[in-house]
Amino acid sequence: MLGGFRAFILRGNLVELAVAFVIGVAFSAVVTALVTDIITPIIAAFGGQPDFSGLTFTINNSHFLYGAFINALLTFLIIAVVLYFVVVTPYNKLRDRFMPEKQPAPTRDCPYCTSSIAVAATRCPFCTAEVPAATA
Repeated sequence: MLGGFRAFILRGNLVELAVAFVIGVAFSAVVTALVTDIITPIIAAFGGQPDFSGLTFTINNSHFLYGAFINALLTFLIIAVVLYFVVVTPYNKLRDRFMPEKQPAPTRDCPYCTSSIAVAATRCPFCTAEVPAATA
């Protein structure tokens, strides 16, 4: 039982996931600070509100902190944009360059059930009929 647990813990992808999680939390803290300390004051220079987190309204003694929501939304949008342009787009370009899509095997129609089968097939996997060899 302990051997299986040790193999699970020492898997490369689990360690990579843990590292990615820690880096993601640290990156989120940096972006939150960026939004709170730089982006919000820039917006405040044009809009006049220096801190969104102080924006609230009250209904029946319930306080709604919509300013904190605006800060969280800005943080999320910045993280999403950075991840897309710094991670997703370069990864997709590398994947397309080094791992081209495999071309599907050539097929032909089964003369009995008209299902698409491999050219080299001698039996249809759908109707199980023996099919004549393909002619070139």
